[in-house]
Amino acid sequence: MAIENFTAYNPVKLHFGEGVVSKLGKSTAKYGKKVLLIYGKGSVKKYGYYDQVVEQLNSAELEIIEYSGIKPNPVIEDVRMATDLGGRENIDVIVALGGGSVIDSAKIIAIAVASGYDGWDIMTRKVKPERTIPLICVLTLAATGTEMNAGAVVQNHDTGEKIGFVDELNFPKESFLDPSFTVTVPKNHTIYGIVDLIAHALEQYFGEGEPPIIDQITFDIIKDAMHWGPQLLDNLQNVELRANIMLDATLALNGLTRYGKINGDWGVHAVGHELSLLYDMPHGASLSIVYIAWLILHKDRIPERIQKLGKNLFGTDTVDGTIAAMKSFFQSINAPVTLQDESIGEDQKEMIIAQLNKNSVSGMHHDLTEDDRRKIVDLMFYH
Repeated sequence: MAIENFTAYNPVKLHFGEGVVSKLGKSTAKYGKKVLLIYGKGSVKKYGYYDQVVEQLNSAELEIIEYSGIKPNPVIEDVRMATDLGGRENIDVIVALGGGSVIDSAKIIAIAVASGYDGWDIMTRKVKPERTIPLICVLTLAATGTEMNAGAVVQNHDTGEKIGFVDELNFPKESFLDPSFTVTVPKNHTIYGIVDLIAHALEQYFGEGEPPIIDQITFDIIKDAMHWGPQLLDNLQNVELRANIMLDATLALNGLTRYGKINGDWGVHAVGHELSLLYDMPHGASLSIVYIAWLILHKDRIPERIQKLGKNLFGTDTVDGTIAAMKSFFQSINAPVTLQDESIGEDQKEMIIAQLNKNSVSGMHHDLTEDDRRKIVDLMFYH
């Protein structure tokens, strides 16, 4: 139960609450005059968020270069094209308007523009960049926590990989979290965001190290999400409920839940990334499916850890009770818990297993063998 040695570092200036985007222009101008504005496929224009951001940038007399069309599961092609654009235009600063995919892409784009390196060479650590372009984030989806951390995930269909890159260069300079910017997120993606933040907390909890106070903080973040999440799903326009989930998502992965630990595990995310790569499955949907299978696989390996989770979240003293309660919660918010729920049939089983083996999918603390990968795929179909 000892607290492991750790170093805490998070330089992100976070602006939280309704109306904080009114500070965006002045904040961005501190970093330069020429802005690369990156966003997704159009919802930010449909709901007026784009107009608010552009108005702010114009008010600060900043020159705006735009790159749009970032996909929900971000791809390296967009990173490369946006990097080329940013390089040609000699941009000073990047503003990322969107959710995790937009911000993750922007992190790698910023490093690639500053260093001249290829985005995938950065992701795969073939190169060691030493500088980046300042990044400002305006969040429109509460889920990933990327707005206040040093991680980024991008996929490459040519190599058949979806991987993460964690580096201090990835930290945004400033992030703007206005919960009113998330009220238009549809119900299904709101569900996926709730699952994602809970999964982030669980990945840290099941990592190496068991600091009691951090365990308790982690439980409280998950319980808060489980309390407010169902209420939000019945009232998607409620800004106060949106704010609670938005803060939960940030706290789950801004470093706090890793204090006193050697690492998180991230095996569930590793499996989930392969499902997203194969089927373009929403990230959160993959996580609720994988987590139930992962818990069943590990129930005889780490029973005390699972029991502690269940006692604190659900008031149950048994491993099976914990798993059943977690599954029940996911089902109660209409998150998928089997691959069939996402219309993936058993005829896909061998392909999924082969994909997991190809990329040697495993956790950082709890290793997954080839036999484990087969078992976890079986469990994703039936448990």
